[in-house]
Amino acid sequence: MDWINKHLQIVSINTFIDPIFPVENAIITHAHADHAKPGHNNVLATKHTIEIMKIRYGENCANNFQELSFNSPLNINGVKVTFFPAGHILGSAQVLLEYQKDKINFTGDFKITKDDTCESFRPVTCDTLVTEATFGLPIFQHPDPEVEINKLIDSLKTFSNRPHLIGVYALGKAQRLIKLLRNKGYDETIFIHGALEKICNYYIQSGISLGNLSKALIKGEKKRF
Repeated sequence: MDWINKHLQIVSINTFIDPIFPVENAIITHAHADHAKPGHNNVLATKHTIEIMKIRYGENCANNFQELSFNSPLNINGVKVTFFPAGHILGSAQVLLEYQKDKINFTGDFKITKDDTCESFRPVTCDTLVTEATFGLPIFQHPDPEVEINKLIDSLKTFSNRPHLIGVYALGKAQRLIKLLRNKGYDETIFIHGALEKICNYYIQSGISLGNLSKALIKGEKKRF
């Protein structure tokens, strides 16, 4: 497989997957900042990934964008590129590359658990799997989301006069947590940090109901400690 090098460069078509530096041609698996960098000449990604990149980095964060839908193969000089849902965040994609007799699947970040804020993970048949393994060790045993949300709701009821401050990533994790709360019937206003506002609005515009949200700080309001 000398057409793929150790830097995840598809040599035969001069294309990188999730490069950390500006390149001529980039395939971006999803819009988290450790995978999606600005400054590339040409970017191939899903519609949601491209739109979120523009929200975070500006409309001209790459010179050219090309959208590729899931399960819609694109042939580039003999290399067939197909995206499949990765289940990580909205728009996240696995990248299946087919060249001659080789089928290599790059998962990017992925999860297989149910998440109502993004497309569900889909297994992909391949010869070689290149995957993220951030939490691959057996010591990482993530708790059941339903159990954790029930704990949070119980705490909100028990300590109704106290604020509950929850730290989340602005993209993906925040929207998932909000949706889990809504699915459990929590319909009170949720106050969010300003850094979450644009992404939450984008999720809502994309058809994902997050209920009533409000910025935690109002412009001009004095902070009280």
